[in-house]
Amino acid sequence: MSSPNPYAIDADTLSGMKPLKKVVYAIGSNLGDRLANLQGAVAALEDTPDVIVVDKSSVYETKAVGGPADSPDFLNMVVVAETTLEPRTLLERALAIEDAFGRVRSERDAPRTLDVDLIIVGDTVTDQEDLQLPHPYAHDRAFVLVPWAEVDPTGAIPGQGSVSDMVAKVDLTGVVRRNDLLIED
Repeated sequence: MSSPNPYAIDADTLSGMKPLKKVVYAIGSNLGDRLANLQGAVAALEDTPDVIVVDKSSVYETKAVGGPADSPDFLNMVVVAETTLEPRTLLERALAIEDAFGRVRSERDAPRTLDVDLIIVGDTVTDQEDLQLPHPYAHDRAFVLVPWAEVDPTGAIPGQGSVSDMVAKVDLTGVVRRNDLLIED
């Protein structure tokens, strides 16, 4: 007997399949060709197997947070994607992308060619020394929240709430959308 629904999926077909999880990356650069660094990071994420880029925010220019007082301004953006990959694999890919763009890890908050931060992976909450999800500072950082809210206004940080609500609570001083700087598809 055939199924009354011709689009029904046999549950046995689904065994072993992993559900897609939303992943949000915050990308920033304040050394070298900042826009090219962002463009390269987006291209590298788009080339990552099992990562489907869903949306990219506009580019924003922001003052450096922490670090030396004379740190150059950052260009920042957010990438929203879907994936079946595990958080550890996503972190390793982010670090590899940073390394490919000459990221040097010296002191905390030092200027850098590229910063690719993993903000959320679905509802995953983990507190390991080298992997904290959600990102422990994302809820306070306008340079993450503003671009994220632009492309995913219903987004949320597990345990913190909606991105749109958080944007209303942070200092937006110095977060400038750069409509003249575009990330190419």
